[in-house]
Parts: sequence; C-alpha cells; structure tokens
Amino acid sequence: MKLKKFILFIFYIIVSVHSQSQDTKRELANTSLLSTQPKTIDTTKPIILPKDSLIKKKFHDPRIATRRSLIIPGWGQAYNREYWKIPIVYGALAIPTYTYFFSIKYYNITSFAYNALYQATYGSNGLPPTHTDSASLQNIDPLIKDAVIAGRFDLAGLQSARNYYKKNQDYSVLWFILLWGLNIADATVFGHLKNFDVSNDLALHVEPKYDPVFKSPGISLVFSLKNSSSKINSAR
Repeated sequence: MKLKKFILFIFYIIVSVHSQSQDTKRELANTSLLSTQPKTIDTTKPIILPKDSLIKKKFHDPRIATRRSLIIPGWGQAYNREYWKIPIVYGALAIPTYTYFFSIKYYNITSFAYNALYQATYGSNGLPPTHTDSASLQNIDPLIKDAVIAGRFDLAGLQSARNYYKKNQDYSVLWFILLWGLNIADATVFGHLKNFDVSNDLALHVEPKYDPVFKSPGISLVFSLKNSSSKINSAR
C-alpha cells in the first residue's frame, strides 16, 4: 500500500514538472525575436522613456553675456564658457588703470613743484618773493627736488611735464572705456555664435564644374543644408 502511494506521488511530480516546462516554452515562444505573433502592450501602465531619448539643448542668451560684461569685465566671457579670455580682459584693462594712477601721481608732483618754483621766483599776491615763498621749495617731492633747486628743472620744463601727465591721465580713461567696450562686444558676438548651427547637417565643399558656355572646366563652391529629422516613437 505504501509502495503504491509512493509511485503515485512520483508520477504526480513528473506530470507537474512537465506541465510547467510546457508553459515556459510557450511563454518563450511568444517573446522570441523570431516570433511573428503581435506583442500585446499593457495600456494601463505609463510609458517611461529613457533619459537619452529626448535631448533638450539649453538656449544660450547673448543678452545675458552682454549685461554681465557691462557690469563686470570678463563675466560675459565666463557665461560663454570662454574662460581663457578672462585673463586677457583683465590684462588689457590693467594697462590703462596703471597708467592712470601713475599719471595722477606725477601730475601732482610736477604741479606742486611748478607752483612752488613760480612762487619762489615771482612771489605771491603781486608782491616780491620772500623767505616764506622760497620755503615751499623744501616740500617738493624728493624725486625732482634736487633738480628743481639746482635749476635743472625750470618753470617751462615743469609746466611741460605737468601737461604731459595730465594728457596721459585723460588718455588712460579713454583707453579704459574703449577696452571695456571691446570686452562687451566680444561677449555679445561670441554669445550669438554659441547658437550657430555647426552640426553635420551643414556641408561646404569644393567640386569640379564644367561650363557649357565657354566649354572649359572649373571648380565651384557648394553649400548644402541637409534635412535632419528626429523621431520619437511612443505608444498610447
């Protein structure tokens, strides 16, 4: 009796395993690449597209580059991701800045020396020069003090030097404004070029050409624009 139950149990297991294997084969047949049966799509589940299926390019606004360069030099170049231009911008602006402060310093020195020498020579308030008027010569900057007292630097020379440094001071301001303007123009132009299409859809090449009128060969420059289309397949 026990042997009979054991044989029936073994037979039941064999039948179950065989049935399960048949179901697995049918399922694999439905999902096979060679299967011609249409696949069913569960419309109740949302379709999630991969992240790489949609490529959205961020628009580069050249107006932002213009405004930033107008506020801070080099900021527009940083927005355009042209970081190598920032040292050039500041290096160019540093030259007129240094010249401006250098000219201010020597303008003040030569201007004070001119006034002191003029007062010591011709006096003040229409009166002849006095000891007090000559005392101002001692306050001249040590850079030119000895030359002024020794007479190597006269009134004409001091006046010419004073006017020279004043002119350089004014030119430094003009150059600084001009270079700042070039910084803004550079950021604006290259900000517009960031949105310029340089993809593979553009083609520019040289090809041979035969002129039927003059019956002579030649070459021609051909510009072509290919049509590109991107399709996104989605099921509803």
